[in-house]
Amino acid sequence: MDHPAVINEVELRILRLLFEGLSEAAIGRRLGLGHRTVQRKMRGLMLRWHVKGRVALGARAHELGLLPSGAGFHGSAGTGADMVREDRVA
Repeated sequence: MDHPAVINEVELRILRLLFEGLSEAAIGRRLGLGHRTVQRKMRGLMLRWHVKGRVALGARAHELGLLPSGAGFHGSAGTGADMVREDRVA
């Protein structure tokens, strides 16, 4: 099984847009995905990382170094680029 921080490019983009405060519908529009697809991908990450809710998902992504430091988060995190798989999953 993959390390829990290893995510694909679409998941990373969803997390970063979530970090910016966008809704599932807005994230879907931005990425050309349906809002239910965004919800399903977020739910999959929540299950994989054993967290409940959008805030906990964002906090876990930050802990794993997948989100930039900034508004509401503290610490020095990497870019997370080394933890992103290149496969494209829609």
